[in-house]
Amino acid sequence: MTFSGLFRGLGAPLSTAAIINALVFGSFAGSSRIYDDYFILKERIPKSNSVSGDYYTLQKSFICGSVAGTIQSIVVCPADHIKCRLQIQQGKASLDPLKGSIDAVGTIFKSHGLKGLYRGYTVTAWREIPAYGVYFASYNFVKERIESRKMNISPWVASTLAGSFAGGLSWTIIYPIDVIKTRIQTAPLNSELEKRKILFVGNWILKKYGWKYLFRGLNVTLLRAIPVNGIIFPIYEFTLRQLTCRGV
Repeated sequence: MTFSGLFRGLGAPLSTAAIINALVFGSFAGSSRIYDDYFILKERIPKSNSVSGDYYTLQKSFICGSVAGTIQSIVVCPADHIKCRLQIQQGKASLDPLKGSIDAVGTIFKSHGLKGLYRGYTVTAWREIPAYGVYFASYNFVKERIESRKMNISPWVASTLAGSFAGGLSWTIIYPIDVIKTRIQTAPLNSELEKRKILFVGNWILKKYGWKYLFRGLNVTLLRAIPVNGIIFPIYEFTLRQLTCRGV
């Protein structure tokens, strides 16, 4: 494998990265405002009852995070599909190799239509919805706990620690679903529907490789997820404050 092979399939996720993050944080903020308007927090939670307040905040973060996951799965599914297809190609040895992200989109759409591009959407939703629910709930929970202890820690450091924890936890929980999703999206495009179902693929993996296979590569994923999510939240909050200060 050449050095460039390490970056095979980068175009699809890179081209949608900004859109995905905008959708995630935008839909989370929007659903949070709708949630507040519907449940009217000040009237529902007694200020003296910190336990109820914490639980409600956790519940709100999970529900609104799940909404964000639902919305962004619409964009991430075809991007993930293209990325996975390009990554499993064996260079020039592949039959009819895809030449890149744009070529892959055109080829799959021409032969299998929009459904082909959205191969694995159900399993992608099963990954994204709970993942972002856990992601935002754990972030807010950890950050609030750090700040409530009144330690001499900068808000940016607290946000970094909470983001790192949230990224690592959410990926650990849903990683087996991601393994199944990859199997489904890299199966031949003309494979039978029955062999692309979540339970079928999951059972096949367990019988052939055992449960440990469902966590294969998790350590590498965490090496990426922990620092990346430790950076995302402080930058997001900093950008939000700057825009707010400028009246945007």
